[in-house]
Amino acid sequence: MDAMPLGKDYARQECSIARALEIVGERWTLLVVRDALYGVRRYNDFLIHLGAPRAVLAARLQALIAEGILEKRRYQQSPPRDEYVVTQRGLALWPTLRSLGLWGREHFGEAKLRIFQHADCGTELGPYGECPTCGTVVPVPDVLMVPGPGLDPDPADPVSRALLKPKRLLEPIETGQG
Repeated sequence: MDAMPLGKDYARQECSIARALEIVGERWTLLVVRDALYGVRRYNDFLIHLGAPRAVLAARLQALIAEGILEKRRYQQSPPRDEYVVTQRGLALWPTLRSLGLWGREHFGEAKLRIFQHADCGTELGPYGECPTCGTVVPVPDVLMVPGPGLDPDPADPVSRALLKPKRLLEPIETGQG
């Protein structure tokens, strides 16, 4: 039996999952969004942390801007430098990324790399981003990310080192890398 070549899109699929995969289904795309939620905003920081090829990263950032998931903002005029900020549409991907991370940990036996807590009370979030103590779904800016026991305590790259400190999601990280 001959294998059918994989198509480049899901044009024959009438399904909201297929339409979503058209936007976020490419390799690296959800990792770019994850890093943006973690507070990575600058191209070089994405490049260093992800290890994606430059052309691929540039294409993914442009696609995410075109889809309204990230917004490009100028933070320096001379020389011109931009950063990438998560939009409301991008924030809506947090529950998907959270669920995908939990699924990966459960089915692939990975150690807890990051713990997500409600910043107001310190309670670890439930599987749907809810605070069991407060009984509410926690908005993304109120999520505190704390290093878990499976995280490398001495990472090589400056982004991973910056992410060793507890911080709220979306809060920009500072690496000094430009």
